[in-house]
Amino acid sequence: MRRGKIEIIADILKSIREKGGKIKPTHLLYKSNLSHAKLKEYANMLLEKGMIEERLVKDKKMFFMKEQGHKFLLEFERIKEFSDSFGL
Repeated sequence: MRRGKIEIIADILKSIREKGGKIKPTHLLYKSNLSHAKLKEYANMLLEKGMIEERLVKDKKMFFMKEQGHKFLLEFERIKEFSDSFGL
């Protein structure tokens, strides 16, 4: 089954959360199961929306989850739980 835009965003944010709120782009690439171009597209959107931020740590690029990202994930999981309870 194909993932929609919302599921992909949630998967990216979950991957960051599972790594303690920060992740290297290459690790995110593997965990999110997206092409490099698609990951870049989604990462740019999440950066623009203030859900993640990009920082250099010891000269290595890392993505960090921001408060907006945590809020999105919380709401996404609530809605998923709700729709699952109706078998949707």
